[in-house]
Amino acid sequence: MKALILVGGYGTRLRPLTLSVPKPLVEFCNKPILLHQVEALVKAGVRHVILAVSYMSDLLEREMKAQEQRLGIKISLSHEEEPLGTAGPLALARELLTDNEEPFFVLNSDVICDFPFQDMLKFHKNHGKEGTIVVTKVEEPSKYGVVVYEGESGRIHRFVEKPQVFVSNKINAGMYIFSPSMLRRIQLRPTSIEKEIFPVMAEEGHLYAMELQGFWMDIGQPKDFLTGMCMYLQSVRQQAPERLRTGPGFLGNVLVDPTAVIGENCTIGPNVTIGAGVVLEDGVRIKRCTVLKGAHIRSHSWLESCIVGWSSSVGQWVRMENVTVLGEDVIVSDELYINGANVLPHKSITDSVPEPRIIM
Repeated sequence: MKALILVGGYGTRLRPLTLSVPKPLVEFCNKPILLHQVEALVKAGVRHVILAVSYMSDLLEREMKAQEQRLGIKISLSHEEEPLGTAGPLALARELLTDNEEPFFVLNSDVICDFPFQDMLKFHKNHGKEGTIVVTKVEEPSKYGVVVYEGESGRIHRFVEKPQVFVSNKINAGMYIFSPSMLRRIQLRPTSIEKEIFPVMAEEGHLYAMELQGFWMDIGQPKDFLTGMCMYLQSVRQQAPERLRTGPGFLGNVLVDPTAVIGENCTIGPNVTIGAGVVLEDGVRIKRCTVLKGAHIRSHSWLESCIVGWSSSVGQWVRMENVTVLGEDVIVSDELYINGANVLPHKSITDSVPEPRIIM
């Protein structure tokens, strides 16, 4: 089987991290976002993954060629010369997707969940039509475009953008499976699959919805990245608790790379991910944070709801909170207060940041 992953965007919502690497290679819970998806696809029997790329494609190619050998699969890159939206990339990869009659998966690269690929395949084959969309339940449907479908069969009737009265609380979860015949609907030009292709398929009775069980998050921006991390760590707690760090000083769900060094009298958690080569000095207090590879947090600093970028350094007695994001190689001096700052790569912070802002 094959899968196409849409990785061509610029990742602007996840800046400053995506100024250093493309979003699919940003580590989410100590593994690149893209690798969470690819490994789940391989488990479901996918042997050929096609990446629809444009931004920083050389970095993606280098990383995924290494994974290709490790996973024993084929990974191809389909290069967009111009942005093609969410449907155009399927037309661009048409030849790769149609060399047999098997259905294929299509994924948005921002999505994290317990990927139900085998269930999707079974559901798709059972209804026998051209397309299956995975949908997920949300608390505030008025913020989204919602999917209206028959509860029993899953047949989709229509899509409603940001409804003001309740019609559905299910939204498109960014995971699809299609039969190859669906590709005849798409031309090689910038096209929205959600607005131009899906409504026509639904009208013709060729589009079905499968409801996702368990957690789901679009982790394309820092606030949601941290929320997704909390959900993912809880899923690890339920399915593979041995992966989480326990013992004195560790609270709740904490994932620590074995090469990280943690000092004495630290309090870590709940909901913390610590990457490779990270150093936490004595007395650090950290909760609801991701600390990326090679970062160094000096003694007695306090961090909550932060993402600390690769090789960044946080001084002594610093307080950082409110979805502060440090890009790569940022230096924060001692005894500062950082509130909701977005700090671009290679910057040195020598004054407190009392109000949320971007530091360029």
